Amino acid sequence: MKREEFYNLVYRVVAVIPYGRVTTYGQIALMLGMPQYARLVGHALHSAPGYLDLPCHRVVNSTGRPVPGWNEQRTLLSNEGVYFKDNGNVDLKRSIWRRDASDIRENIPKNL
Repeated sequence: MKREEFYNLVYRVVAVIPYGRVTTYGQIALMLGMPQYARLVGHALHSAPGYLDLPCHRVVNSTGRPVPGWNEQRTLLSNEGVYFKDNGNVDLKRSIWRRDASDIRENIPKNL
Protein backbone atom coordinates (compact mmCIF):
# COMPACT_ATOMS: atom_id res chain seq x y z
CA MET A 1 0.00 0.00 0.00
CA LYS A 2 1.28 3.43 -0.89
CA ARG A 3 1.72 6.09 1.78
CA GLU A 4 -1.02 8.28 0.27
CA GLU A 5 -3.50 5.39 0.40
CA PHE A 6 -2.64 4.73 4.04
CA TYR A 7 -3.01 8.42 4.90
CA ASN A 8 -6.44 8.51 3.25
CA LEU A 9 -7.55 5.50 5.29
CA VAL A 10 -6.36 7.23 8.46
CA TYR A 11 -8.34 10.35 7.51
CA ARG A 12 -11.45 8.26 6.94
CA VAL A 13 -11.17 6.67 10.39
CA VAL A 14 -10.49 9.95 12.18
CA ALA A 15 -13.49 11.52 10.45
CA VAL A 16 -15.86 9.15 12.29
CA ILE A 17 -14.45 9.37 15.83
CA PRO A 18 -17.52 10.37 17.83
CA TYR A 19 -17.86 13.64 19.72
CA GLY A 20 -16.75 13.17 23.32
CA ARG A 21 -14.57 10.13 22.58
CA VAL A 22 -10.91 9.63 21.77
CA THR A 23 -8.77 6.94 20.24
CA THR A 24 -5.04 6.37 20.00
CA TYR A 25 -2.59 6.34 17.12
CA GLY A 26 -2.06 2.64 17.80
CA GLN A 27 -5.78 1.87 17.81
CA ILE A 28 -6.19 3.53 14.43
CA ALA A 29 -3.31 1.48 13.03
CA LEU A 30 -4.87 -1.66 14.54
CA MET A 31 -8.29 -0.81 13.08
CA LEU A 32 -6.64 -0.58 9.67
CA GLY A 33 -5.00 -3.98 10.15
CA MET A 34 -1.50 -2.49 10.37
CA PRO A 35 -0.65 -2.25 14.08
CA GLN A 36 3.03 -1.64 13.36
CA TYR A 37 2.22 1.75 11.77
CA ALA A 38 1.09 3.79 14.79
CA ARG A 39 3.80 6.40 14.15
CA LEU A 40 2.76 6.69 10.53
CA VAL A 41 -0.77 7.49 11.75
CA GLY A 42 0.77 10.46 13.57
CA HIS A 43 2.58 11.54 10.42
CA ALA A 44 -0.66 11.27 8.45
CA LEU A 45 -2.50 13.50 10.91
CA HIS A 46 0.33 16.02 10.92
CA SER A 47 0.07 16.13 7.12
CA ALA A 48 -3.74 16.26 6.95
CA PRO A 49 -5.06 18.99 4.66
CA GLY A 50 -6.97 21.61 6.63
CA TYR A 51 -9.94 21.49 4.28
CA LEU A 52 -10.77 17.99 5.57
CA ASP A 53 -11.63 19.57 8.94
CA LEU A 54 -10.78 16.34 10.77
CA PRO A 55 -11.24 16.04 14.54
CA CYS A 56 -7.53 15.28 15.01
CA HIS A 57 -7.78 16.52 18.60
CA ARG A 58 -9.58 13.24 19.38
CA VAL A 59 -6.40 11.21 18.82
CA VAL A 60 -3.96 10.78 21.72
CA ASN A 61 -1.00 8.53 22.45
CA SER A 62 -1.28 5.12 24.11
CA THR A 63 -1.12 6.57 27.63
CA GLY A 64 -3.82 9.12 26.89
CA ARG A 65 -1.38 11.98 26.70
CA PRO A 66 -2.38 14.76 24.34
CA VAL A 67 0.19 16.03 21.83
CA PRO A 68 2.98 18.45 22.79
CA GLY A 69 1.58 21.94 23.13
CA TRP A 70 -1.67 20.27 24.10
CA ASN A 71 -3.50 23.17 25.75
CA GLU A 72 -5.82 23.68 22.77
CA GLN A 73 -6.36 19.93 22.41
CA ARG A 74 -7.21 19.59 26.10
CA THR A 75 -9.65 22.50 25.88
CA LEU A 76 -11.40 20.98 22.86
CA LEU A 77 -11.63 17.56 24.51
CA SER A 78 -12.82 19.01 27.83
CA ASN A 79 -15.53 20.94 26.00
CA GLU A 80 -16.68 17.63 24.50
CA GLY A 81 -16.92 16.02 27.94
CA VAL A 82 -13.83 13.81 27.66
CA TYR A 83 -12.61 12.65 31.07
CA PHE A 84 -9.10 13.45 32.30
CA LYS A 85 -7.04 11.92 35.09
CA ASP A 86 -5.31 14.00 37.77
CA ASN A 87 -2.02 13.69 35.84
CA GLY A 88 -3.50 15.46 32.81
CA ASN A 89 -3.86 12.36 30.64
CA VAL A 90 -7.16 11.40 29.07
CA ASP A 91 -8.94 8.71 31.08
CA LEU A 92 -8.90 6.10 28.32
CA LYS A 93 -11.06 3.65 30.27
CA ARG A 94 -13.89 6.18 30.26
CA SER A 95 -13.31 7.93 26.93
CA ILE A 96 -11.80 5.46 24.45
CA TRP A 97 -13.51 4.71 21.14
CA ARG A 98 -12.69 1.39 19.50
CA ARG A 99 -14.08 -0.37 16.50
CA ASP A 100 -12.98 -3.46 14.66
CA ALA A 101 -11.55 -3.16 11.18
CA SER A 102 -14.59 -4.53 9.34
CA ASP A 103 -16.90 -2.02 11.02
CA ILE A 104 -14.53 0.81 10.16
CA ARG A 105 -14.18 -0.19 6.52
CA GLU A 106 -17.95 -0.39 6.13
CA ASN A 107 -18.78 2.88 7.88
CA ILE A 108 -16.05 5.35 7.03
CA PRO A 109 -16.95 8.10 4.58
CA LYS A 110 -15.86 7.24 1.06
CA ASN A 111 -15.56 10.84 -0.11
CA LEU A 112 -12.42 11.77 1.83
